[in-house]
Amino acid sequence: MKGCKRISMIVCFCMLLLVHAIVPGQTAAAAFDPAKIADMSEFDPVKTTFPEGDTVKIGLMEAFSGPGAANGRYYWLTNSWVVYDLNKRGGISVDGKKKMVEIIKGDTQSKPAVTKKTAERLCLEDKVNVLWGASGSHICLIIQKVAEKYKVIYHNPMSLSPSLMDGTNFNRYAFRTCLDSNMFGEAMAYYFSKRPEKKFYILNQDYSYGHDMAQGFKAGLKKHNPDAVIVGEAFHPLFLKDFAPYLTKVQGAGAEVIFSGDWTPDGPNMLKQAVGMGMSLPIANLYIDSRPAMESIGGPAGRIMINANDYMVSVDTPQNNAFVKIWHESSKDWSAPYDTDEWIWPVTIFGRCVDATYWMFDVIERAGTLDPEKIIATWENDEYTGLMGKMKMRACDHQVIRDMFVTQFEFPNKWHEKGASYGKAERISSEYCTPPVPADLDRCK
Repeated sequence: MKGCKRISMIVCFCMLLLVHAIVPGQTAAAAFDPAKIADMSEFDPVKTTFPEGDTVKIGLMEAFSGPGAANGRYYWLTNSWVVYDLNKRGGISVDGKKKMVEIIKGDTQSKPAVTKKTAERLCLEDKVNVLWGASGSHICLIIQKVAEKYKVIYHNPMSLSPSLMDGTNFNRYAFRTCLDSNMFGEAMAYYFSKRPEKKFYILNQDYSYGHDMAQGFKAGLKKHNPDAVIVGEAFHPLFLKDFAPYLTKVQGAGAEVIFSGDWTPDGPNMLKQAVGMGMSLPIANLYIDSRPAMESIGGPAGRIMINANDYMVSVDTPQNNAFVKIWHESSKDWSAPYDTDEWIWPVTIFGRCVDATYWMFDVIERAGTLDPEKIIATWENDEYTGLMGKMKMRACDHQVIRDMFVTQFEFPNKWHEKGASYGKAERISSEYCTPPVPADLDRCK
């Protein structure tokens, strides 16, 4: 009898394993392994070319011209890094065979009308399997709608407005692998709850992203730092040249901290003018971390910067340390414009987008197909251990859930001889910065 019971238990256990293995869209948790990165010594983002034909096609949506063209350089670098690596390993396994990966550029010019036309061309003429990008949540919303119309997976690894994934704008084809503004606001509010500063001035770009950033920070202060006070709030046009009128109001309000989510070129321009006006109060930021900006104001002046993010070059994990070393060695032989010290470390957006793009390809390979429905089923509720640690894709709104990091810039530092840069990163557990589930999204109820 005991032998029979033992056999029955083994049979039941095996049946449970079999049932779990055949549930559609269910896959084992995956992880980024830097030991698998190909030899990147010959990688050059300028000289690298990609195969054409029967490939996995990625439509890279970004501003490659116009005032936001710097962003195109950033994201061409991160995408070409990952794709070069995967192709050198033989591509990825889909639909029963190995396929190489191709990147097709889609220039948004940071213009909504151009973005729509370009995204449609990538879907209808180039037949891309994934749309990837882009800077500006207003631009992302257009790409997201085009992706839904043509049933193409859309990967958003950089734009933060919660409204992109709410009941009005969410669609099943869109996945966000980066923090949203609520996560940034909560992480920064939690960090400042342990510091003496209590008077904050919000200075953001005047579109949905900037307003969402402000709301996220105010909600975070209410939750984690209720004694804090917002002494002023202002929103400026994109690509502003003169910040002096806004900064004068900051001075007059008696602020102890500027809170800003501004991205390039606005963030660095604001920083340089603030320092030029003799301001030395901390700037709590997300994107004002570029090496040229820090160098332009001088090393000691950059110590005012307090950065919160989902990727930091200074986070001490085995995966990140190995990746940073490989990136740094590879960067020594890159061609112009990637031959300056701006590119030698994978700071913030570089590391974030590389990490997220490896996850995207891992999901596609585990789905085993380019069928968007099967990719969706695999990515929903997926868990992936990346450079910073575990990430989970919340199924109902396709928003990543993960830890955040905050640091105050230091000078001198490991990353920049002439400017301030990342200090030791404080990990903020996801329990303190999980974004709320969209109340108006029916599938989340």
